[in-house]
Amino acid sequence: MTGPADPLVVATPGDREIVLSRLFDAPAHLVFAAFTRPELLVRWYGARGWRLVECEVDLRVGGRWRYVSQGPDGERMGQGGVYRAVEPPHRLVCTELFDDQSYPGETLVTHEFTELVGRTTVTTTLRYATAEGRDRVLRYPMTRGVGESFARLAELLHETTR
Repeated sequence: MTGPADPLVVATPGDREIVLSRLFDAPAHLVFAAFTRPELLVRWYGARGWRLVECEVDLRVGGRWRYVSQGPDGERMGQGGVYRAVEPPHRLVCTELFDDQSYPGETLVTHEFTELVGRTTVTTTLRYATAEGRDRVLRYPMTRGVGESFARLAELLHETTR
């Protein structure tokens, strides 16, 4: 059984990609829902101390999404993009651009949800516009934040599947 302490696996297969992977003890349709339904996203998305204060999801190809997170000191971080593929419960592809982004171009984000015996591996591939952008993100505490966020997701899924 997986739990909040399960590791986030991080790989850099190319000079513009970061691949994040984690196993969740829940079926793919529930994990997909957690990634796409605002009422669930607000319960887990964000690093420790951060929470979504705005969450808009127009879940269709060409639809837009927008999140605004608020940190412990009141700072805000906005991000958004457009859905490129919506294939429940297996695949979700969108662009991502932060309001105050420190690297050039949009990022292409691909989430794959692979279920095996009621457990789902989420594999997220982030493809940056440039190698320099990818390298800059790797210097940020992004992997810690995603790990903390995914731990919160695991707890939510555990509550949902009990």
